Amino acid sequence: MNAKRVDKIATGVLYAIAAFVVIILVALLGYILVQGVPEISWHFLTSPALSFEAGGGIGIQLFNSFYLLFLALLISLPISLGAGIYLNEYAPQNTITGLIRTTIEILSSLPSVVVGLFGYLFFVVQFKLGFSILSGAFALTVFNLPILTRSIEEALANISNDQREAGYALGLSRWETVTKIVVPAALPSIITGVVLSAGRIFGEAAALIYTAGQSAPALNFHDWNPFNISSPLSPMRPAETLAVHIWKINSEGIMPDAKAVSAGASAVLIIAVLLFNFLARWLGKRLYKHLTAE
Repeated sequence: MNAKRVDKIATGVLYAIAAFVVIILVALLGYILVQGVPEISWHFLTSPALSFEAGGGIGIQLFNSFYLLFLALLISLPISLGAGIYLNEYAPQNTITGLIRTTIEILSSLPSVVVGLFGYLFFVVQFKLGFSILSGAFALTVFNLPILTRSIEEALANISNDQREAGYALGLSRWETVTKIVVPAALPSIITGVVLSAGRIFGEAAALIYTAGQSAPALNFHDWNPFNISSPLSPMRPAETLAVHIWKINSEGIMPDAKAVSAGASAVLIIAVLLFNFLARWLGKRLYKHLTAE
């Protein structure tokens, strides 16, 4: 068998594998969307869930998901940005730095249920935060930190050293070069990584079952005082998110229309994650064109 024939066979096999993966993905997404989109309405998106009656929605769970996402990014983004800058711009290439990077890689591969159990023992029990949004946000921070740190470090590493040397030639200090040249140049990749990590956080369930809880108390959307437990902004209240709500419906199914609510909630979750991915690509391209004047 000559080399050209082998090349054609290998190429065909690779195309077939890629097509098979795409077909499975499209079939899975199509099934979820076809089953769930007809159940989505304004009432479904804004009304609270009902335990023993039909006609409930996902309003509170949807709000809880976005609120937890906001708090988790508020905590993890500054830490990840500082860690990424240190590892790429300041850390010496020695055994300790290599150990830190290895630790980050290990943490990023931890199953989310392990992070949830750690969050339960550490934040819920040890720090006595209880099942709350704050416990969930801290658990999601532990879950997100290694991934976001690696993403930011790689974004900074992709910036050419010529730009750093140009900054030094202009008399800028290392800190000024990093903050005024390197980080702005890496901003499109950093934002893309942040948005993609946000999509992963938004769909997380296992880590939140043990930390944020599985209940969604009634909220008073006219009370925005975060110190009141009934306020939507209270960080100390339990908060069932959309992903946890889907898991709970399918495990308990105590509502008459559990199948319809589960299908609609799953479709909303899939659409939200897809939007995060498309938004990441769009923002990255727009920022790159703006910064490079293309």
